[in-house]
Amino acid sequence: MGTHRHRCEVAVLERTSTTARYARGFAAAVVAVATLVLAANAGPAKASGERPAEQADQVQQVTRHSSE
Repeated sequence: MGTHRHRCEVAVLERTSTTARYARGFAAAVVAVATLVLAANAGPAKASGERPAEQADQVQQVTRHSSE
């Protein structure tokens, strides 16, 4: 057998500056807020048929007919 040694190289993480850490945190917060805003605005698609005012009129008509 050879004398080849297997070395496990571990990546040495350099300490980042406080400013860089805060900048990354701030960027992540901006992305999170933007994602939440986009998700909140991505509601169900509106029906291409009647408008809500027309639907309300139909409900009132049905209520009147059933009470007569």
